[in-house]
This record gives sequence, structure tokens and C-alpha cells, in this order.
Amino acid sequence: MFRLAWHTGKALWPEVKLLPLKAAVALGAGGLGAPPCPGQLWKAYGIVLPIGLLTWWAIPQVTLVASPSIDAWAVRAAPGPIMRGDLVSFSLSHPLAGPKPVGVTKYALCLPGDRIAMIEKPSQMERGASDGWFYCNGHLLGVSKARGHGGQHLDHWKPDAAVIPPGFAYVGSSHPSGFDSRYFGLVAIERLHRMEKVL
Repeated sequence: MFRLAWHTGKALWPEVKLLPLKAAVALGAGGLGAPPCPGQLWKAYGIVLPIGLLTWWAIPQVTLVASPSIDAWAVRAAPGPIMRGDLVSFSLSHPLAGPKPVGVTKYALCLPGDRIAMIEKPSQMERGASDGWFYCNGHLLGVSKARGHGGQHLDHWKPDAAVIPPGFAYVGSSHPSGFDSRYFGLVAIERLHRMEKVL
């Protein structure tokens, strides 16, 4: 063990010996062996620190969207009442989403008082199964699938009322493979955060 430490130290010594010279260059020296120029360091601070502080402030304001079902790469909070078509983010707990809640961004497609309907038709994917065709005020929202990308069985949501009740919303997208209210049903509006597209 001692021999390993000795050889490691011996191999690193040339780099360690150069550290003071490299520090001088970092402090603004013209080159190795030239005197340091601390003024250059303060100029660098003047550029780097504001950029770093702006980045530190901006990153928490933006949420990256990993879902291909949403036409956005990044979104940010946009306070205000949720209207039909607004982007909304919320925390989803579902067996297919994994053992921990995940952040999800979808569109608010059907709101309280809107008429919601689901018609079952024979599945295009699996014999003997059925797909759910979801409509809001007579407009097709999306069609569920009998199986997911990984081959897992998917149960579609079955509305128990013809009208979206107060305090709830149907969330989703037009993407045929989107995992949304077609499968997990309505979401309480109090859980939704209104968002707007950044990128």
C-alpha cells in the first residue's frame, strides 16, 4: 500500500510543482513565469459572476418537458385561471409512472361544466380488447390504447358522469401515445399549475 502511494505521489509531483505557475496564469499573468495581474481576475469576475447569478436565478423558473406529447421543450409558471388549452403541470402518482410521483405537463382539454363522453370500440392493437374514444363537447380528444410501448396492458378511464364536475379537469394532448386522462381520469384543478411555453 505504501509503495502504491509513493508511486502515485511521484507520478503526480510534476503537476503539483506546476500549480503555482498555473495559478499565476489564472490570475491574469501573460504566461508561465510572468508576474500575475490581479486586475484581469476582477474583470473575469465581473463577467462570470453576473452570468452565474442570472443562471442560478433562471434555472428554477423553467421546467424542462421530456414528453413528446407536448409542443414545448421548456415551460415556466404563468399565474392565472386555467382556461381550455392551457399548459398545466402537476405531480402524477400512478403504477405505470414508477414508484415515485413524477412531474407531468399536459394541456387542460375539458373543464368543469363541459360534456365528457367515452365510446368503446374494438381495439386496433389487440384482439378482444377495446379502446376508449374520448370526446369533450362532441370534439374528439384522443383514443386510448390497449397496450403501452413496453407491451404493458393499459386500462382506459370510464367516466361516471356526462359532465365534468366542479373542481376537476381532463388533461391530455393530441399525441396518440400520450399517457393522460385517457388512463388516469380527471385531475383536481387545485393540483394543476398553469404554465406557458418558453421554448
